[in-house]
Amino acid sequence: MARVVDEPSEDLVANAKRDRAERRGPFARIALFIRQVFTELSKVVRPTRRELLSFTLVVIVFVVIMMALVYGLDLVFAWAVSWVFGDGAAFLPGS
Repeated sequence: MARVVDEPSEDLVANAKRDRAERRGPFARIALFIRQVFTELSKVVRPTRRELLSFTLVVIVFVVIMMALVYGLDLVFAWAVSWVFGDGAAFLPGS
């Protein structure tokens, strides 16, 4: 397995220092920025299909659990408000 290092490469640092030393126009700075963006994007490790499906499933399950929790709390608070300010029987089963 390849070792992942989250540090800029020496040539990138040297190029950045050299470019900083030179005075560049706005279009040259934009071009330099775009080149550096592509250099950094080439270092991105993309997930495999299996990892992507696994991550997606985890997110969907988490969202469903959170929706159920919010729904349950909404029912409890609606019952409590009805009980405090209303007749209290509006949310009881069989009423």
